[in-house]
Amino acid sequence: MVQGIEETPVTEWLSGRVKTLSEPLEFDLITGGHSNLTYRVTDQRGRRWVLRRPPLDHVLSGAHDMVREHRLLSSLADSAVPVPHVVGLCTDPEIIGADFYVTDFVDGHVLRDQNSAAVVPAEKRGHLGEQLVGALAAVHSVDLESTGLSDLGKREAYVARQLRTWLRQFNAMTARELPLIERVHDVLANDIPEQREATLIHGDFRLDNCLVSDEGEVAAVLDWEISTLGDPLADLGILLAYWSEPIDEFLPLGDAATIADGFPSRTDLVASYQIQTGRDTSEIEFFFAFASWRLACILEGVHARYLGGANPEIPDEVELFPESVVRLAERAASILGI
Repeated sequence: MVQGIEETPVTEWLSGRVKTLSEPLEFDLITGGHSNLTYRVTDQRGRRWVLRRPPLDHVLSGAHDMVREHRLLSSLADSAVPVPHVVGLCTDPEIIGADFYVTDFVDGHVLRDQNSAAVVPAEKRGHLGEQLVGALAAVHSVDLESTGLSDLGKREAYVARQLRTWLRQFNAMTARELPLIERVHDVLANDIPEQREATLIHGDFRLDNCLVSDEGEVAAVLDWEISTLGDPLADLGILLAYWSEPIDEFLPLGDAATIADGFPSRTDLVASYQIQTGRDTSEIEFFFAFASWRLACILEGVHARYLGGANPEIPDEVELFPESVVRLAERAASILGI
């Protein structure tokens, strides 16, 4: 039995939505995630799907919303944003004890480290950077009315709301004193750039939340659980916060695909975004600092979930998170000049 899956009821549920399902099904946990759990589902004919469900325990209120993520994927089916086709959503707690949804399986690679980055030749990694920015630009160009997403969230004061949310989440999860988190928060809160527009926001847009083809194309954008409406430059800042370069003094998530030869720099990503969208990126340093602080809050929570028993073993990179939280807060402070 695979932890987090009740094979018989899930099979019965999926058989009602997929014609000629060939039983029994095989369930495999796809490793690498620190939040929602993702499983590959394979039938006896070799057909594959993906099932997503929340963590098994230690779940923050308002996080890991399967209904929300399902809504996003369904709404974007006919947009320019590459997303998997949705099979269905289950909100019946009798099936596995939590909400879950299933999509078609999309062939592609998740590039989390230099080893996995090797599937894309070095000469195509610059193209991948352009494609990644193009996918982010597509997210920010989604027509909210035609996709039915105009009521996804509040449009105004996105960064202010995010600052309140993540400070609250940090304080709910941490067991140590880190006054720099509060200090950076206060400086950010007092100097938020004017929000000029509100678009769809992915909220966690980064290379390893996308599936990538061998040719350096973005096959699908994944992990929409915290998407909302707000300032698109904040989304670009999030991409920068996760993006590591060979000259960086530390890697917040351990090894990083983007320090391999051929990947563009953060400066290159910003320039590409400006060209592809025409948006003013002159205040991107603020959003880079904000996203670095926000990532520090996220990593504190991830580490706390592992310590709380959400997973039986703590991966090597998660062991680094307590230090990474401090270094990310210090990076944000340095950008802000404090």
